Amino acid sequence: MLFEATLFIPLALTKRRRSEVFNQLYITGIKSLGVITVVAAFTGMILALQTGLELRRFGLQQNIGTAVTVVMMREMGPFMTALIVAASVGSAIAAQVGTMVVSEEVSALEIMSINPVRFIVLPRLIALAVMMPILTIYTNILGVAGGALVGATQLQVSFQAYIDNAQLYAQNKDLYVGLLKAFVFGIVIATTACHQGFVTTEGAVGVGQATRRTVIISFLTILVLGYMLTRVFYR
Repeated sequence: MLFEATLFIPLALTKRRRSEVFNQLYITGIKSLGVITVVAAFTGMILALQTGLELRRFGLQQNIGTAVTVVMMREMGPFMTALIVAASVGSAIAAQVGTMVVSEEVSALEIMSINPVRFIVLPRLIALAVMMPILTIYTNILGVAGGALVGATQLQVSFQAYIDNAQLYAQNKDLYVGLLKAFVFGIVIATTACHQGFVTTEGAVGVGQATRRTVIISFLTILVLGYMLTRVFYR
């Protein structure tokens, strides 16, 4: 299904399909900003507080800028963003597609010679692949800002010292690897959600089961792929 959807990507640029892609971009990105904002800020604050308390025992609390920035860019930024999107957007996609299957709307599309993969999967795949890296950058910024707030208010680390320390040790590679992870996670979430929706059976009960499977499979796949990508790029 994923391979078939990628073959239809040029069709997404046509005027008829563009509006649906933009609609999915809005649903995936803008509607997720609220929960991502809260989670990202507190993720950075928790990282800074827990790391800073331990570093302060050795008089090294100035290094929390590096710790928070590197961890957010490499791992926690894409990871937390993916979990939020999988739980909110992924589950919604599975429920929507599953409902279309059990109500025979997908069968109706096939009767009208409309490819369900092109009509349903393609816009959602593009939206998640595009928006996940963007949302991850947003998560990284808020996480680093949250860490700086904790450093200034609880660990006596000035904002300037925090930023200088972060810039000294954080590398472009950390950002690029994190964005690559986000892109891969977006494809995983879209593929899993659409597939679980298409294999839905047993009416409303099946829709609930498809939604549950989507979240579980997405979470596990994100964990495994996150580790594998980190191992590949950081040896």
